[in-house]
Amino acid sequence: MQLDDLYRRVIMDHYKKPRNRGTFEDDTVTVDLNNPTCGDRISLQLKLNDGIVEDARFTGEGCSISMSSASMMTEAVKGKTLEQAHELAERFSALVKGEDAAFDEYEDIEALSGVNKFPARIKCATLAWNALRKGIEKPE
Repeated sequence: MQLDDLYRRVIMDHYKKPRNRGTFEDDTVTVDLNNPTCGDRISLQLKLNDGIVEDARFTGEGCSISMSSASMMTEAVKGKTLEQAHELAERFSALVKGEDAAFDEYEDIEALSGVNKFPARIKCATLAWNALRKGIEKPE
């Protein structure tokens, strides 16, 4: 199996069986974003406590790239400080732009590295991560 095939399988797995899809009942930081060029939309909810992302969930509609990216992102940020979460978002932006940014500790995220070959899809991949940035910049 070639690496591209493996990456496609990882992306489709997160798309078909998204992690952390849903909403919280209690107080959370909520960010709603959309990508008007393709119609992708996300509602991200973050449970923040003392500068830590305790939990993250999302709802939305979109292509396999945007929804799998949201699934991967919500997995990656749990338990991270706000600074660590922001750093992950910065590294992800570099990854999808084709810059050298390894995600050894989150191998699934590296499956989205090929997005840089399709510039129109970068906005799809970064939608959830942009919502994360906005969410962690909001006061608790």
